[in-house]
Amino acid sequence: MKVFVTGASGFVGSAVVRELQQAGHQVTGLARSDAAAQAIAAAGAAALRGDLNDLDSLKRGAAAADGVIHLAFNHDFSQYQAAAATDQHAIAALGGVLAGSNRPLVVTSGLAGFPADHLATEDDVPGEFARASERAALALVPQGVRAMVVRLAASVHDRGDHGFVPYLIQVARQKGAAAYIGEGLNRWPAVHRLDAARLFRLALENGPAGARYHGVADEGIAFRDLAAVIGRHLNVPVVSKSAEEAADHFGWMARFAGLDLSASNALTQQRLNWRPEHPGLLPDLEQGHYFDA
Repeated sequence: MKVFVTGASGFVGSAVVRELQQAGHQVTGLARSDAAAQAIAAAGAAALRGDLNDLDSLKRGAAAADGVIHLAFNHDFSQYQAAAATDQHAIAALGGVLAGSNRPLVVTSGLAGFPADHLATEDDVPGEFARASERAALALVPQGVRAMVVRLAASVHDRGDHGFVPYLIQVARQKGAAAYIGEGLNRWPAVHRLDAARLFRLALENGPAGARYHGVADEGIAFRDLAAVIGRHLNVPVVSKSAEEAADHFGWMARFAGLDLSASNALTQQRLNWRPEHPGLLPDLEQGHYFDA
């Protein structure tokens, strides 16, 4: 199968490229820079220069592929609305090429926007504050696109992670304390990136149109437990911050540090025979590589 992957040189995307190749697929990755193109080529895949604003490059990649995995997203949260709009336009461009072909399009989404009174399931429909990419992808199904969504956990972890957890570690170093908000009972899901990569491949190969999957291994880690591990490894106190104090401590991440994002993976395991096999987030942190200078 010829697969076009956006975000192919990224933390998750590079693992997805390897997973696809090991399963015998041919991969072309979208590369927005010379460095990205070199990384994709070094991984044994073909590189197509372009980015999410270059809709012609997305259309060329999709036209030459038997299926598409869309991972690229601008994670500058100070420009979130603009990034979401760009993402929707990119999904529409990919879907326009795939329309009527029943070729698969696997789109990445998140787990914000669900009620916190229960573990979010794959069948739950997110609220208006969820990533619009999910709605954009599933709107393509009536157009003859085998569109699916993988909702990734808040933390996708492994060596080389540059996401939320490294930021929390950086803040704890700078502030001299690892913190949580209130009682710290809000929960974050997590998944090892190699388990996530396998999920994307299985969805591409076997998922039906309109499917939603949860890239979740740890269904919900209490934020204060995460702070406790960070504090112990950095030898700094673990403290509670009020909602008013959170912005000063966490900076831009304060809006996320108090969210309860717990989610089930039961239906994903059942429907795709997907089983997380790699260490959970807390055991991964205990290995120490997150705290290397």
